[in-house]
Amino acid sequence: MKSKFIISLIGVLTTIQVTAVPGNVPLPRVTAAPVSPHIASVSNDIIRVVTGSTYAYTVDTPEKEGLVSTATTVKHLMEELELMNARVTSADGKPKDAGVIVTGDKLILTGAGGSKIYYLLQEKRALTGRLELLKQSISVQTRQTLTLHYTAGQRSPDATVTFDFPRGITITPENTTVNVIGRGAVLLKDLGQQSIGRTGTHYSYKRVGEAVITHGGTRLTLSHLDLRPANGPDIVLTISNITLTNTGSYPIKARYTTSQPDILTSSGENTETAMLRAVNTIADFERVIVKDKPYHELADDYTKVYCQWSPGTGSPQVQQSTDSGRSWSAAKATIDRGTAIITHLQPGKLYLFRLAVKDGPQRGFSNTAAAYTGLVDTRYFGITGSDTTDHTNSINAAIRYLHDIGGGTLLFSEGNFNVRTIHLQSNVYLYVAKKSVIRALRGADAPETTWFSDKAYRSGLSPTDPGPYEDPENYLTKQDVGHHYFHNAMFFGERLDNIKIIGNGLITGNGNLVTSDKVMNNAPDKRADKMFSLKLCTNVEIGGIHRDNDLWYSEEKDAPYYVEKNGAVSFDDSNMLQIDRAGHFVLLATGTDTLFVHNTHFGKMNQTNVRDIYDFMACNQVTVRNIYSRVSSDDIIKPGSDCSLGFTRPARHYRVRNVIGDTNCNLFQVGSETVDDIMDVCVDNIWVLGANKAGFSISTNDGAHVKDIHLNCGHTGPVNQRSRMMRTTAPFFISISNRGRVIGATVGKYTFTEDNRKRTELLVQNVNIGQVENIFLNSIDITEVYSGSSFGNGVRWKPFDGSQARATSIIAGYSLPASQAVEGGLDFTLPDGRHTGYIRNVMLKDVHITSKGGHPLVDTACRPPELGVGQYNVSNLKIQPAYGLWARHVVELTLTDCSFNYEKRDSRYALFLDDVKGATLTGIKAVKATDAKELFHWERSAQVRWKNTLYYQDEWGKASQSLIEPW
Repeated sequence: MKSKFIISLIGVLTTIQVTAVPGNVPLPRVTAAPVSPHIASVSNDIIRVVTGSTYAYTVDTPEKEGLVSTATTVKHLMEELELMNARVTSADGKPKDAGVIVTGDKLILTGAGGSKIYYLLQEKRALTGRLELLKQSISVQTRQTLTLHYTAGQRSPDATVTFDFPRGITITPENTTVNVIGRGAVLLKDLGQQSIGRTGTHYSYKRVGEAVITHGGTRLTLSHLDLRPANGPDIVLTISNITLTNTGSYPIKARYTTSQPDILTSSGENTETAMLRAVNTIADFERVIVKDKPYHELADDYTKVYCQWSPGTGSPQVQQSTDSGRSWSAAKATIDRGTAIITHLQPGKLYLFRLAVKDGPQRGFSNTAAAYTGLVDTRYFGITGSDTTDHTNSINAAIRYLHDIGGGTLLFSEGNFNVRTIHLQSNVYLYVAKKSVIRALRGADAPETTWFSDKAYRSGLSPTDPGPYEDPENYLTKQDVGHHYFHNAMFFGERLDNIKIIGNGLITGNGNLVTSDKVMNNAPDKRADKMFSLKLCTNVEIGGIHRDNDLWYSEEKDAPYYVEKNGAVSFDDSNMLQIDRAGHFVLLATGTDTLFVHNTHFGKMNQTNVRDIYDFMACNQVTVRNIYSRVSSDDIIKPGSDCSLGFTRPARHYRVRNVIGDTNCNLFQVGSETVDDIMDVCVDNIWVLGANKAGFSISTNDGAHVKDIHLNCGHTGPVNQRSRMMRTTAPFFISISNRGRVIGATVGKYTFTEDNRKRTELLVQNVNIGQVENIFLNSIDITEVYSGSSFGNGVRWKPFDGSQARATSIIAGYSLPASQAVEGGLDFTLPDGRHTGYIRNVMLKDVHITSKGGHPLVDTACRPPELGVGQYNVSNLKIQPAYGLWARHVVELTLTDCSFNYEKRDSRYALFLDDVKGATLTGIKAVKATDAKELFHWERSAQVRWKNTLYYQDEWGKASQSLIEPW
């Protein structure tokens, strides 16, 4: 059975190639490889090759040494023509085994039919791009949609791309959408108005591009495009309502022109020409993948297939084959004008399907579609888990095959599978079964080559270092180095749709994924720092076998458990996907929408277990459920938005539920990367076992509008458990700073006096202060407020001994220094004129905090500094003058039915309000130390009101008194 399966797999889409003995084969036809940037064109006896220059930086390129030649070498030529039995000579006939091709060199082919000479001609051009048609054949006399992907051969700002279409395909501003470098599809008529994202005023682009249609609608020119970022296809064109009336071949050509370092134009030939075939028969018959989440297996999953096509005339019938198309029979199918549901299939078989039309203009057979009715075990591809084999190439080939037949599930059933970088593909799922382990090897894909050097950024990260801002348009300097490289990962996907990594086995970085920001200083085979890296993907699922129960935590057993429907407790977590030693990120998802991560278990008690767990950068429609982390070194869940795509993108609609963990950082954090808006984030049921920063952190540092953040409001489902926080440096940290890590930002160094302290800081000059508003925090019990994470301690939790850091819950807006406090004065005004960023509308309800206490009365005089550039941590605010809650630069603060207590007498205020405009305190209970001057204290504040407020004298429950109400 195994051998038959392999033969059928190979037979569907591939042609067997026989390696021949030199001299006994006919002369091959010279054609360029699918990716052949150095080949401009191939004709009967002339091959035109590219020469020119570009900027290209690897992580090892010294700064300002990225200008490189693109001249074609002998090595380029032989690789990109994929030739055997060929040699290159110089014009005088001498062998040429290396070096640059020059005009007059010759390529000589030999075979049984003799030899053939191709003359090599050097042309000054841009490297050849790649034009792809998603459907290479369409049916005549039916309305069709045509989609093209075009990728330039080299990066350039201010680029121009031109498409030439044959007669019969007419472009209009209303029938064509364009997607430039992954920014999102818009109609051509709207391209000039498409948002370029959030930028500083020193960004040279004011629009994404311009579209001009000429030559009677057959030429489209897109100009003023920023093609410095490389995010997969540079241009995606989708042309709707195309109807071809005649059969035949329709050539489509594309070319582009660079602006830097030279003005160069590509040839428009070779891989920049795509051929569309128009046929009478049905040409777009395809299988439809059901993109359900969560992953599930039902009784008819592998006995039913859905198909679709563009309906025409005639009465099609569905046929099926189980022998790679050698014989066909009628399929059991329900057909309804352009759709078919095929049933009664046998599990575990490879099927081909086609339509047979007996009469009418579409008479004949359609193209074929394939489906395998079951999970495809890696063993069927000859991949058996072992301790020593590098399985990377074999697994990638299997994934590619499943993608090419329309999708499928690759089963890792048992064994150890060693990989460097797995290239994910659309509609392909990886199922990691209980007895299987996927392990990272050294030697993952290299970090991608870029237009920019990031050396200046990596030379300094301090808040007063201007290096990251020296080139306002260098998007690579705006976030940590781990965020702006994507290829150096264990699993990588770009511009993919419908991918899943699920199961209850183990995926481990195996000590070969790096956590450090200095990863690029490592040897080339030790630069992978991500487990899953996804860029501009859609419909993603990562997790265990789905279980429709809430995950919660037992303090007694120090273990998670599921809550059954009847309320019973189940410690059986064998459904969970096990992950450990995942590097800087378990998942770095950037610009990726509709994600579901769930039922994952990070169980290693090791500081190399993982740094960040789930980082969602500029992602939308994200669902997180049932996550347990024994210990990590950075945030467990983090929505953010950065510049790593070369443009900014907002993040919206997060539903997070049942997250339990211990971290050296924050369990949940909005930010710190906040270049674009982050809104509609709902979190229910969290248990912070330890956090050396904050349990729940919300920050905007780069100009973003952070809005509508909910904790325990029931938006993800019933709030079955009160959230818990233990061993956190600060329970809450809600803040604004103005680091301005956005494209087009500029900074200056200023010296100023603040609260009698002299400071020298960078101040961002042209990016508005961000905004935070509508924060709702409910039903939370907080104890053991100190830096008590297990990370790096060697013990599960080190008890509080007075040496660990601890802080108050903090709500801190941001204000620039007054001009008179700045040496030489403040010489800029932000674009919107604001000087202070207020946090607005924060509501705490049923929140109860017991701090460690122990601070003397003198600490009521402490005034925390404003958060400067690069400062977004609790530690930056030093000591707070309150033990319960400290708030500054806030408009509308509401506390309802909350309490504040301490373990050891603390002579600070329970609440301290500084520049708070409107505070409503209802049903508050707190402790006031004997030597404390006041329970509440405020400065520069107005409209502070309270009622039903009770305080205890010195300790909880002792000599209760009501605070006189101002209402």
